[in-house]
Amino acid sequence: MSEITITGAQVGRKAPGFLMKTTADIKTLKSTATLDDFQGKWLVLYFYPLDFSAVCPTELIALSDRYDEFLALSAEILGVSTDSVYSHRAWLSTPRKEGGIEGVRYALAADYTKEVSKAFGIYEEKEGYARRALFIIDPEGIVRYSVVHSSAIGGSVDETLRILSALQSGGMCPADWRPGQTTIA
Repeated sequence: MSEITITGAQVGRKAPGFLMKTTADIKTLKSTATLDDFQGKWLVLYFYPLDFSAVCPTELIALSDRYDEFLALSAEILGVSTDSVYSHRAWLSTPRKEGGIEGVRYALAADYTKEVSKAFGIYEEKEGYARRALFIIDPEGIVRYSVVHSSAIGGSVDETLRILSALQSGGMCPADWRPGQTTIA
């Protein structure tokens, strides 16, 4: 029997620590984010391949459009790509009708060194960018959910909110459970 080695962030374990520059202060670009900054809150850490691409803006905008629902669940969103904060600022300043994401309400972080993408196990070496991935990290810094999929397919905000609610329910949730429904235990 061969040995299997799993690298990167794992459900049930402490999330890898990080320090990245962000667009939280879009004028100076001197803001940073660390895992510790989110202690006591849920974190939806969303990795996407590239700024100014085809699928990424649809997902970033969809998350932003439902941002209040995340805040109501004591969750923060942090978008991450391997682009620089300067590229993020340009994209955030570009109108949506011109391929930008102007008006997105949460910060974007720059994993310019690719260290964070590698630590989470989602760096695509051949392409030079992070895979499309989403991690839900609990208030103690433990990864509770992860999904990684093709860069050609955007994720579901409905499903992310459903999973976040299920994790916060404290019970065992059957298939297709929705907020307000009873849990198994």
